[in-house]
Amino acid sequence: MTIRERTQHVKKVAAELQFDACGIASAGPIDSDGHLDTWLAAGFHGTMEWMARSRDVRLDVQQKLPGTRSVVVLARNYYAERPENEPGDGRVSRYAWGRDYHRALRKPLHVLSDTITTLVPDAQTYCSIDSGPVMEKAWATLAGIGWLGKNTLVLRRDLGSWFFLATILTTVELEADTPAPDQCGGCTLCLDACPTHALVEPRVLDSNKCISYQTIENRGDVPESIAGNHGDWVFGCDICQDVCPWNRSPEETNLTDFHPRPGHANPDLDTLAAMDDAEFLETFAGTPVMRAKRSGMQRNADIVRRNLADSATNPAKP
Repeated sequence: MTIRERTQHVKKVAAELQFDACGIASAGPIDSDGHLDTWLAAGFHGTMEWMARSRDVRLDVQQKLPGTRSVVVLARNYYAERPENEPGDGRVSRYAWGRDYHRALRKPLHVLSDTITTLVPDAQTYCSIDSGPVMEKAWATLAGIGWLGKNTLVLRRDLGSWFFLATILTTVELEADTPAPDQCGGCTLCLDACPTHALVEPRVLDSNKCISYQTIENRGDVPESIAGNHGDWVFGCDICQDVCPWNRSPEETNLTDFHPRPGHANPDLDTLAAMDDAEFLETFAGTPVMRAKRSGMQRNADIVRRNLADSATNPAKP
């Protein structure tokens, strides 16, 4: 089987597994402009110290899988329409409405990985779904999946930014795709819309100011400068995606795992605040919301209730 035939076979199987896109990059140098080091030096990773600890591996896939020759990048659409908000509801980021994407994508990803290992004797692979020390967004741009938007998310003409990324490092040589051209142009809607100014410049995110980081990763108190400006977001934030022109005509995902479970898109704040551990587990087990833990979600619910009360008494405040 030639390199081209291998590549065509991998992409055919990826499509059969219902991945929306499959791109391939050669496993060469990455981040030649030093973006990661500059970002870490500025402290923009907040308390996510694992990003600094894994810096060397992130920049060199050979340290994760010696002999890696190709990086296979997959995209899976998760877009679904948001149910109507009721008074007293918070909002959850769209990616977290259904089954945890790590679980939902694990089986098809490993099926594709197993397929790749059959192509060449003694072939090896390493799979990651936003969990391993792999710079998925950087590899996605190199593999032609899309371009890096000014909101730091990968964008495609057909799916916008409403998709998950998964990667397979492999020692099998495959035919590389052409990187996608940047199509953000002069648009700055995402930067202008961020209420906490977390996008400090195009494609540079200060996690410390980001609503998603504060509501999910931060285990301590949320700074008032952030808390008072994140509106009704109780888990994550979609503002910089919602305003993006490439997200104006999204395709609905055909994977029911990513459709909203009852009450998950817009949870009732009073109900959330009153949950004990057992109730929280029963409601959110197997979803991305578990990442924030009950304590984090209840902290967020208290913040949102204050914001909604403040908005009611001060209508001019956004």
